[in-house]
Amino acid sequence: MPVDQRDRHVDNLVARVERQRSAEHIDLLDRAQTLSRRFDLPRPTSVQWSARQKLRWGSCTPSEGSIRISDRMASFPAWVIDYVLVHELAHLTEPNHSRRFHELVAAYPKAERAEGFLIAVSLGHAGDLADAPQQCVVDLQ
Repeated sequence: MPVDQRDRHVDNLVARVERQRSAEHIDLLDRAQTLSRRFDLPRPTSVQWSARQKLRWGSCTPSEGSIRISDRMASFPAWVIDYVLVHELAHLTEPNHSRRFHELVAAYPKAERAEGFLIAVSLGHAGDLADAPQQCVVDLQ
């Protein structure tokens, strides 16, 4: 393996371990349940960090009430993580991005600010909006 390829691989592994350590300190299920009460959204059955989400910040399966959040967000400000949780909680009621869905998400006071943060991070990593991580995926099982 060439040295530059090995170095990139090591850097990626170190970053992954650091994300996992950061994620261990945040109880996503507790946060999501608090947000669901505060914004009158459905309560999830499970909320987990996901190391497999490379192209999305979050995803959910409404039929199961499960939410997955990219572990790349573990070091993000709490208000950004909360926004993505509210976004996914809203999908438990509204699986698509309907007007009602947007009304539910807009109840979160820092929604617009958090969206801007995520766009900026995406562009910083991707360099092109077409390659940037998207908001979420809803599994309609």
